Amino acid sequence: MPLSVHFHDQRPQAAGRSLREEVLAGFAERPKTTPPKLFYDRRGSELFEQICRQPEYYPTRTEELILAHAAHDIAEIAGQDASLVELGSGASRKVRLLLEAMHPASYLGIDISEDFLRTSTQRLAADYPWLEVHAACADFSRPMSLPDGFGGEHPLAFFPGSSIGNFDPEEAQAFLANLHELLPEGGGLLIGVDLLKDREVLEAAYNDRAGVTAAFNLNLLERIRRELDSDIEPGTFVHRAFFNQADSRIEMHLVSDRAQDVEIEGERFHFTAGESLHTENSYKYSAESFRALAGRAGFCALALWTDPQALFSVHYLQRA
Repeated sequence: MPLSVHFHDQRPQAAGRSLREEVLAGFAERPKTTPPKLFYDRRGSELFEQICRQPEYYPTRTEELILAHAAHDIAEIAGQDASLVELGSGASRKVRLLLEAMHPASYLGIDISEDFLRTSTQRLAADYPWLEVHAACADFSRPMSLPDGFGGEHPLAFFPGSSIGNFDPEEAQAFLANLHELLPEGGGLLIGVDLLKDREVLEAAYNDRAGVTAAFNLNLLERIRRELDSDIEPGTFVHRAFFNQADSRIEMHLVSDRAQDVEIEGERFHFTAGESLHTENSYKYSAESFRALAGRAGFCALALWTDPQALFSVHYLQRA
């Protein structure tokens, strides 16, 4: 690690559940389910980058357009003495738009993947030599604190990509409450939130014609077969994604096309024909419903930006 990047290891002493434990526990549930974090092996991460470039997948490009339009307003609200804390460290265009508009004295990237964190923060330090760069290897979904030595009077936490939608509403409120405790009084949260819209637009985004999202979903089974002792056949499952209007969420499933038994690590699990493995939720909000959720976690709303089609929103919240 170059001297220009200050590294902080804040990983909990007790590691989370392993892939084996997560899969065995999820397959034993009724209905069967796995957490979306299991998508992101190397191949899954590559496929997700491809998803973001698909014409049907509006969130990434729409959020970038909103941030490009709003960056100077964001910088004005944050103030000259602000620092920037990115949850899920990246060297993407989104954070660069903020760095160039805000010119913060310091930047902190937080990610649980040490290799990715080191690479991304080194790249930012090289591209912005005037910036004091910090890297914290930590699980930001759990309570944590800002590391010693990280400067800035009023930190602004940045959580893009509508990743908040992967939490159910109770988990999302708990996550926001953790961020409330992380930030000092006057600290801010800039967060991307996908908006409710026509079913056709939502479902097309998760069922692209090129089949990249289907490959991303099915790669979970490939990973299980590759990394665990399993006879599961990905070719006997099909991708399904649909909008659940009652719960205001997109659901992704892998549906068994036949009755079958699969073995994983010596344990057998039965699928009936048409039974699914529930792999992801992505909750969609109205601007008002998300502000209410953030308010229950202790934040007040300062600003809101959307695109002309009201596909996506970026909220500036302040710790109340």
